[in-house]
Amino acid sequence: MSLIANTPKPPYYAVIFSNETTDNTEGYTKMAKRMVELASQQDGFLGYESVREELGITVSYWTDLESIKKWKANSEHQIAQKLGHERWYSSFKTRIAKVERDYGM
Repeated sequence: MSLIANTPKPPYYAVIFSNETTDNTEGYTKMAKRMVELASQQDGFLGYESVREELGITVSYWTDLESIKKWKANSEHQIAQKLGHERWYSSFKTRIAKVERDYGM
């Protein structure tokens, strides 16, 4: 299984979530796994890629902006967002971009 998401022909959307964590990461890994599981069940979800070193970056791919809005509003995802704000993240940034072109091997 590739670590690179298998996305369709563009256009589609990417949500890029970058974060720095606090020292209090208890429960973070479990919640992150649950969010991937839950997101993969959402209409419009295409896949994701994630790395965590000094900076955590997760890119999720979606068919359209409406699917992204619905994911942001998901009640379980909102709990995870609240915990992130209160406990896990010292800083974060979310960017939403339209993918017009992709290529690779």
